[in-house]
Amino acid sequence: MARIPVLSLIVVALSACSTTGTTSTSPEAGPQRAATAPAPVSPAESVTDAANAVDPGAVRALNDMGKYLQTLTQFEVMIELSGERVLADGQKLQHTATADLDVARPNRLRADMRSSRSQRQLIYDGTTVTLYSPQQKYYSRAAFSDNLAVLVERLRERFGVEVPSADLFLWGTSAAPLDNMQSAMSAGQDIIGGERCNHYAFRQGQIDWQIWIAAGSRPLPMKLVITNRADEARPQSVTLYKWNLKPRFGNAMFAFTPPKDATKAELIPLKSR
Repeated sequence: MARIPVLSLIVVALSACSTTGTTSTSPEAGPQRAATAPAPVSPAESVTDAANAVDPGAVRALNDMGKYLQTLTQFEVMIELSGERVLADGQKLQHTATADLDVARPNRLRADMRSSRSQRQLIYDGTTVTLYSPQQKYYSRAAFSDNLAVLVERLRERFGVEVPSADLFLWGTSAAPLDNMQSAMSAGQDIIGGERCNHYAFRQGQIDWQIWIAAGSRPLPMKLVITNRADEARPQSVTLYKWNLKPRFGNAMFAFTPPKDATKAELIPLKSR
């Protein structure tokens, strides 16, 4: 059995969440800086402003979306992702990838990930998780028997494997990424994929993110934008979701039989690399 790090098998990371800044805060901004110094702000006013920066309605919209996602026993979601890579001179290059997720709660998942450079599959049948690279014909397996929220966290922490849009399995649970919320706001409405959506913007640490949630009785995430503020170039990733809430798939969807010419590779934990 080949001993190959799993990151060489699964290199497509499809994840994201965040918003875009509208003004520059760099010293070189020049004309954008205020002509006079702002009036001093008292500690009490600062606390009030910080509290008001987080709109409870925006946070409630995330929680409502998460609760709804947790009610879906079966679904298919098609994901289109574009991300930016910043060159040394500051020029940005945009790359794209796609992923199709087939989900049957609580513990079955198939993720087919594709980009111009690679094709990867992740298959979980409730007892075994398999990572497969059709082009290289390598596959890795590990025994596992927990739910999907635990699966995506375990794969990330132990093996460095990112499940596409893993937060879809975390919203509505205690692991939902709601910590370090510095600001949260409603940004009106937009039409995404033909659906009227409520638009929200958030800031958490060095990440700004925006999410568009379908209005009405099915609050599904339809679009997600992340901005990395730790990089002065502010690179972004944009994720679009297309949902099928009435998929038809049987057990074969979540089964994996290695091709005869495939090679099994050991799934190596991060600490042992």
